[in-house]
Formats: sequence, structure tokens, C-alpha cells
Amino acid sequence: MACDKGFSCSYMLLEPKDVGFFDLIHILFSNNLERRRFVDSSEETEDDFERRWLIFLSIVVQKVLQFVAKPMATIGWGIEMCLNLISSNQSLVGLILDFLRGEVIIPEKDSRMFLSFIGHLDKRVELDKSIKHGDGRYNAALSMMASKISYENRFYIRTTVQENWKMEFLGSYDFWNDYQEKDTTQAFMLRDRSDDHDTIVVAFRGTEPFDADAWCSDFDISWYQLEGVGRVHGGFMKALGLQKNVGWPKPEGVKQDDSRPALAYYAIRDMLKKLLLENAKAKFILTGHSLGGALAILFPAVLTFHKGKDSDLLLERLEGVYTFGQPRVGDKDFGQYMEKKMIEHMIKYFRFVYGNDMVPRLPYDDKALMFKHFGTCLYYNRQYEVQVVLEEPNKNYFSPKGVIPMTVNAFGELIRSFTIPNRFGPDYKEGPLFKMFRLMGLVMPGAAAHCPQDYVNATRLGSSHVFVPPKRYLCN
Repeated sequence: MACDKGFSCSYMLLEPKDVGFFDLIHILFSNNLERRRFVDSSEETEDDFERRWLIFLSIVVQKVLQFVAKPMATIGWGIEMCLNLISSNQSLVGLILDFLRGEVIIPEKDSRMFLSFIGHLDKRVELDKSIKHGDGRYNAALSMMASKISYENRFYIRTTVQENWKMEFLGSYDFWNDYQEKDTTQAFMLRDRSDDHDTIVVAFRGTEPFDADAWCSDFDISWYQLEGVGRVHGGFMKALGLQKNVGWPKPEGVKQDDSRPALAYYAIRDMLKKLLLENAKAKFILTGHSLGGALAILFPAVLTFHKGKDSDLLLERLEGVYTFGQPRVGDKDFGQYMEKKMIEHMIKYFRFVYGNDMVPRLPYDDKALMFKHFGTCLYYNRQYEVQVVLEEPNKNYFSPKGVIPMTVNAFGELIRSFTIPNRFGPDYKEGPLFKMFRLMGLVMPGAAAHCPQDYVNATRLGSSHVFVPPKRYLCN
């Protein structure tokens, strides 16, 4: 593969495009990685069968996703269009009546009224007016709502930020993934400014249900080991802006190719630097849900690699990182490295986990993958009661011992979906589509728990006492 890996002391990279059927089967029976075209590794052999099995699974899943990418996108477009037709015409009955009258309202995909599939699961756009700046929950609640609307088109985001939130919309962007050779990474920026504060929020978009490229980033178990840092998830680094031919060059050495979109890390870094220099008191927050959370916490990690005046400015002004349903991004050594850097630069890092959400429990924390969480974990149960914990319960999702308790909890969540408005008010009402997801949770507990709805509820209903200056934890 055409990649200068000089920035990494060891690595294991997967390339599904180069795999052949027999070549893939051979990896299960041979420890020779050098002969496998789809594996680029600093090690010539891999003796652990479990790791070879995971390489096999990762490649198979990515190949399947690449094969069904266009049908997935088409199905997703069809589902979203149907949902928006129904909502634009008030209801299914309204759609039928409008059709009979020849007055059907057909929504445009790039309009401020068009909602993504995830947006239809939770249509709330207003911030909780009872949570004001100065409340310990404020940054978390704002971050989660920003993470939620990051799944929408730029016109919807701009309208929400400017008209509903009365904040400054700084831009919504599509960024280049050098390995997928597509603009598959998205983020937007807003500015929350008043007399007593000036906060820039960078929200990375998570994995969309029908986006095969984003799912490939999630299932890509490639990794790089950086000297003095540890192993880092390759798929997430690629999404953030890792360059195929040069790795992570210093920003001053990067020239923008005008024929394609910019790389996320370098473009956001430049925009933040310019904004922060305008006001000595301005700070910024990084946030994201799911894959977006992984990118949010990796951003300051790359800043620490690039030592220098500009990196120091950004690390000094980084007020906090708030991630929701974030997967693991590195090994124990990486966690220890990041713990030290976050303390050194006094950066708050809150990792939100709701209930049995499956994504924070992936990739596995075991001897084969060795991924570890770090930082302050805020774990919310079904009643939105919060605990600061070392690790969320049932840390690896596919645990036989957890099946019955998770199913019982999923049934409780389904019942709660009918009763929660009575307890907390109409803002917490769950629509028919999300109730269907709750029902599916009885078959796959943890799927519905990953949706933004419960994380929005957690930031609003959970206690604010956990947002005191955090203790730094590292999972063992």
C-alpha cells in the first residue's frame, strides 16, 4: 500500500479492496501476514488465531458494506423521503388526502425542513431553557444537541442554530477521507457568545444508519502504534485526516489540494486558530455522538503530536471534550498518554454512556484487540440516574451473562416510552418510529439505547454534581 508509515513504530493496516477469496480464507490457517495482500503489517506473522479471526471478520464486513453501499444509500434515501413526505403533509392520512387533491408537498433533501432518519427518531430542536450558562449541565446539554443536529443537512443546522438557539452558525463541512477517497467525514461549528462567555462548539457527525463508508470506518480494526503514545484505531484516524502517503505531517507542511475537500483535522485546526486569535477569552468545545465522539477525542490527541505554538494555543483554549456513545479509540498505553495530556492542559473530558448502548462497548476490551476506554465515564441508567464509574457495566457487549438483564432493561425502556411524558412533560414524548426501535431492542438490546434520544434526556434530567472538576480515571 502506498503509505509512508514512518510516523508509526508498528502498525497493522487492512485494505478490503485488495482481498481475494482464497487469500482471505488462508489467513485463518496461516500465520504469515507478509503473503496477504490485504494486510500491511510491521509484523511478518500473527500467531494468535483469535486476532486472525477478527482480521477475517473485519475484512468480510467491510467487503459486504462496500458491495451493498449503493443499495444501502438508495434504501436510506427511500425511507427518509417517505418519512419526510409524511411529516411535510402532516400525517399519513394527510399525505393520502393531499395526493388525492393533487397538493402533495414534496420536501427537498437540502431544505431546512428535511430531516434525516436519526432526526425523525427525536425531532426536538429547542435547547432546554431551564439550563442556562453557569449550570454545570449547560455545556453537556448544548454539546449533545449539537451532536444530534450534526446528522442533518447544512440548511437545517444553520436554521436551528440561528433561529432556534440564537447563536452564530460558523459553517457545516464535508471532509476528505484519503483512504476511502471520498468526503465521508462531516462536522459543523457554532459560536455561543454573550457578555460573560465566548464558546466555539465543534460537533463531529456520527455514523449514519445507511452510510456504508462510515460503517467501514467503525469496523476497520487497523491500528497504528505511535512511539511513546500507544496503539490508536486506524479507521478513526483515517476519518479524522490521516494522509495515505505521509501520515500526520505538521500543519505547516500540508498543502491543500483544491481539487478535493480538505482533511478534517487540518481544516478545523486552521479555523479554530483564526477564531481564537480574534478574542483572547474565547474557548472551544469538541463533541460528537458515536463515531463523532471518537473523532472528537482523537482531535486533541493529534494536537499533542504536533508540538508547537499553535498546538499549545488550541490545547490551552480547549475547554472540554463531551462524547456520547463513543467507541474505544486506543489501547491502555494510549489511554495513559491521553490522561497525562488532559491533566497537563487542564482539559475536561466527559464520556457519556447510557444504559446498554452497544457502541461504547466496542471494539472489544480483551487480549485480542486490547482497546481501552479512559477519562471520566458518566454512566446513566434507565431512570437517568448518573454515576461516575471506571467502566460501564458489561464492558464487552456480547456477554452471555448480560443477555437476560439487558432484555429486561429493554422491556423497561419500552414501557417507559409510553409513560415518560406524564412524568417529565411533552418534550420527552417519543414518536411511533422510536417506539418501534424500542421494540426492536427486545431482540437486540442496546441498539435503541445508542440513539440520541436517551443522551439528550440524560443531559437534561441527570444531576449536575458530576460536572465538578473531574477525577481522571483509566480503565484496567
